[in-house]
Amino acid sequence: MSFLSPAAPKLAPWKVLLVDDEPDIHDVTRLTLARFRLDGRALQFLHAYSGAEARAILAREPDIALVFLDVVMEREDSGLEVARWMRQELGNAFTRIVLRTGQPGQAPEERVIVDYDINDYKEKTELDRTKLFTTTFAALRAYRDIMKVEEARRTQHNYREGLERVIAASSHIFRQRNLKDFASGLLQQVVALLQLEQSMLLRVAGASVIAGESRYEILARIGEMGEADIGPQLVAQLDEARHNRISKLHGDTYVGYFPNASGKASLLVLKGVDELSEIDVQLLDVFCSGVAIAFDNILLNQEITDTQAELILRLGDVVESRSHEAGNHVRRMAQVCRLLAQESGMPADETAVLVHAAPMHDIGKIATPDAVLLKPGRLTPEEWEIMKQHPTVGLQILDGSQRPILKAAAVIAHQHHEKYDGSGYPQGLSGEQIHPYARIVAVADVFDALTHARCYKQAWPLEQVRDHLREVAGRHLDPRYVDILVRNIDKAEEINRLWPD
Repeated sequence: MSFLSPAAPKLAPWKVLLVDDEPDIHDVTRLTLARFRLDGRALQFLHAYSGAEARAILAREPDIALVFLDVVMEREDSGLEVARWMRQELGNAFTRIVLRTGQPGQAPEERVIVDYDINDYKEKTELDRTKLFTTTFAALRAYRDIMKVEEARRTQHNYREGLERVIAASSHIFRQRNLKDFASGLLQQVVALLQLEQSMLLRVAGASVIAGESRYEILARIGEMGEADIGPQLVAQLDEARHNRISKLHGDTYVGYFPNASGKASLLVLKGVDELSEIDVQLLDVFCSGVAIAFDNILLNQEITDTQAELILRLGDVVESRSHEAGNHVRRMAQVCRLLAQESGMPADETAVLVHAAPMHDIGKIATPDAVLLKPGRLTPEEWEIMKQHPTVGLQILDGSQRPILKAAAVIAHQHHEKYDGSGYPQGLSGEQIHPYARIVAVADVFDALTHARCYKQAWPLEQVRDHLREVAGRHLDPRYVDILVRNIDKAEEINRLWPD
């Protein structure tokens, strides 16, 4: 895999700091070395006229390659103090130091040369053009070689650190059980690996053979990216990546092809990428190959879950159609349950199980005779006893399954007619004895029944529904979930609009 970078920028000059209290020395040095080049790079001079000025410049310019340092300035050891501060306090072990003095006999001790890693020591009078050139050349070449070694060390360290992050990231996302959570976790880890701020993970949502157009579904995104960013240009780039099975850098946008064994490849879009280094590509390859198997398993599990959920939804439709109620009842209920669960702080995985299981709440009505189920008027005591059997029948139909959704559906079918004050049926449970799923479904069921027409009643106005919910809170319904629904009743009404009778 290779990525083309923009044209190489002009090489940055070597930074040289001249530290001397004599302005003439600055001028002579600068003029003498004006045409100096090493590896095609010129010199950029920085100027300090005291030890204090030198420390300030060194502190803010970490990439200075060479310092010409006067020994005697405001004090006899000002230059040596700068060298000591540079190595020991600033921690700069890379910048080369050439000591200069205009006072013969002021040569530093050998210990100073060794301890402060001094590159050279020269008297100002002996620095003619040739010696100044060779001294500068030797010092800068030493700095260049030191930095190459350091860069190799950093590269190895970064790769090792990157691999550690890959392992940590992989172990994190392997714990995710559904596609959205997996995609979100994957994206967060990729962004962390490459230190980016915007990205998107997509998959093909559908394709039109006639029009030759593809639609993409966003699985996860970070930053400002969203549906609006999937314009013709990005779609063309996504199509190219998918059809050619390649990853490619388009300006500052990287479009990555993320294959898996099932053939349902996903596509990674990273924004703000000037270029991907070889290490970035290697880390991305290692990471993506490591999670491909997990991605396949997640997709397979998602397919099974979606199929199970759709079958449950269709079975719920069949039950509701027997009672001449619109099939959208179960869809609205499931979405209101999602609303209540999310607003109550229920974990996402539990919420997903509830949403999938809720449509089965009245599955027991499949055994209720039409004469009772479809009767438009008030039921007789005998008929009411027959109607009250459907929660137990629902439990009998669903009981015994070890599948999370069907286990939840069995609980909901059995308990959704229990009342918060213990006056419900079939077990007479109260308060916290009733499973949270059943308490949520009860609130959603009552809301939907009141806001829609039934064979025995007309739809109620919203204000009347709100008043009734408050009235039965603490008796029929859990007051906590009633309060949540009342506070979010506009969102519930929007659900009604999306799935009308």
